[in-house]
Amino acid sequence: MKIALQILKPLLLQTNLVTEEQFNKALELSKRTGQSVSDLLISQGVITQDYLIDLLSKFFNTPRVKISGKEINSEFLNLIPEDIARARNAIIFDKKDDYIYLAVTDPTDLESINFIQRYTNLSAKVFLTTDDDLKSAFALYRKQLTENFANIIEDNLRKVSIIEGMNLTDAASEMPIVSLFDTIVIYAYSLSASDIHIERLSDAILIRFRVDGILREIVRLPQEIHNAIVARVKILAGLQIDEHYRAQDGRFKYQKGDDAFDVRVSILPTFYGEKINMRLLLGSIKPMSFEELGMEKDTIEVMDANVKRSYGMILVTGPTGSGKTTTLYSVLSKLNRPEVNIVTVEDPIEYELRYINQVQVNTKSGLDFANGLRSILRQDPNIIMVGEIRDSETAAIATNAALTGHLVLSTLHTNDATTAIPRLFDLGVQPFLVSATINAVIAQRLVRKICRNCIESYKLPNETKSAIERQFKNSSLKKKNYSVPAELYRGKGCKICNYTGYKGRVAIYEIFNVTEDMRIFIQSPEFSLDGLREIAGKYNMVSLFEDGVRKAQTGQTSIEEVFRVIKE
Repeated sequence: MKIALQILKPLLLQTNLVTEEQFNKALELSKRTGQSVSDLLISQGVITQDYLIDLLSKFFNTPRVKISGKEINSEFLNLIPEDIARARNAIIFDKKDDYIYLAVTDPTDLESINFIQRYTNLSAKVFLTTDDDLKSAFALYRKQLTENFANIIEDNLRKVSIIEGMNLTDAASEMPIVSLFDTIVIYAYSLSASDIHIERLSDAILIRFRVDGILREIVRLPQEIHNAIVARVKILAGLQIDEHYRAQDGRFKYQKGDDAFDVRVSILPTFYGEKINMRLLLGSIKPMSFEELGMEKDTIEVMDANVKRSYGMILVTGPTGSGKTTTLYSVLSKLNRPEVNIVTVEDPIEYELRYINQVQVNTKSGLDFANGLRSILRQDPNIIMVGEIRDSETAAIATNAALTGHLVLSTLHTNDATTAIPRLFDLGVQPFLVSATINAVIAQRLVRKICRNCIESYKLPNETKSAIERQFKNSSLKKKNYSVPAELYRGKGCKICNYTGYKGRVAIYEIFNVTEDMRIFIQSPEFSLDGLREIAGKYNMVSLFEDGVRKAQTGQTSIEEVFRVIKE
């Protein structure tokens, strides 16, 4: 939300919720990160979005409207095209007589309001809404594409006969294939899919999207067009079209109208033909605060204490796609200050961060994690982020960097936080180095959030209560007896969540904060994983399951979703 500072500052200061020092700090951070002051104050928990909107609504004498979850008539929605709506940060949600009802986030943007009035040749009644509400309403434009998806696919399939007999390069550039591919990508984007899978079966092409961590079958296409679609992807990603028996990786920027994002491509030869995976990388996403990530108060306190340290190592663990990089970017955003030099080596660079030097791994030119890390150490860094520790050489350089006055952030593939210690031993790092350098290890998973539009409470059946009790009883952290709640929450299913009961994801966390007695135990001959977990339990370390249950109790996710993700 971008409100003029000369209006925003006195308005917030007079409420006594924001001090001048807090405002000035947010202003300084705003200049470095490019985020608005109001967004930063909200993400820091100084004020809430609802409070700010109510404050602005009274100040501008502009009524507030909540359009999230509203069914907006397509007749009103299409009075202005999507690209204009997004560019002007406004949407028409109703029309009465010669008036349009216009929702905006900045009522002082008279240029945009007047432009829309001229474009529609109608007068506007202006309403104030939140950024989140507006983004939710923009998704309704995509809903029209969703409703027409099958028709668009079928229409293009009728035209693909024109590619018969063509070579692959020409066929991949013909309109039916181009339109078919664009429709699939835009549809995936509209569903907020993270991945597109295009798989060759014995008798068809299977298209699947990963939405909120779950793979969904979307459509099956005739196998005859498989080679043309693969060629289309290879052309965009700059890969070899005539190579069919070797795995290839590439990347391209997709732009269609107002939408622009990077797509990471992986092509793998399989029994029936080449399989494509495309990961949609929305590089414009801003790093989130710890609160926005879903960290609870006790976890945030431990994180804040560790990011203030000037040296040592913070590791984030979890499987692929569990949000590890997003968490690291949030840490980097918190550490991004004029007086520190931050350098990263990543594969790939998923988000662009201002004032941070980001290095892309390029194995073809010999720039891998280990070599990149060596080069970084010659760049006078204060803080280093290594995308992943995956070999002994990278592990050795990273731990030595952490030992010599640098704060090192990285990821590691382990099942939980404490297992990171023996994993580093396996990579050849000496116990005394692990003991001296590790400050904290965060394990995380992503669980689906209950749809806010159809959430309901329910009484737990006895079998669910027993399952929760068994999980706590069998926990390696040996917690005290846990009282199972009588009620939890679930989503009934509605149009907004496509009748799944879930919309969006949130992380659950387990943070292993290394204390002095743990450091002594790590390098002792009696070290064992069970012994380390016993010490961690004495310090009330919260397990992934326990954090999941906490989020289930507050209605952020369901207990079934926690069990699905943890699977212990």
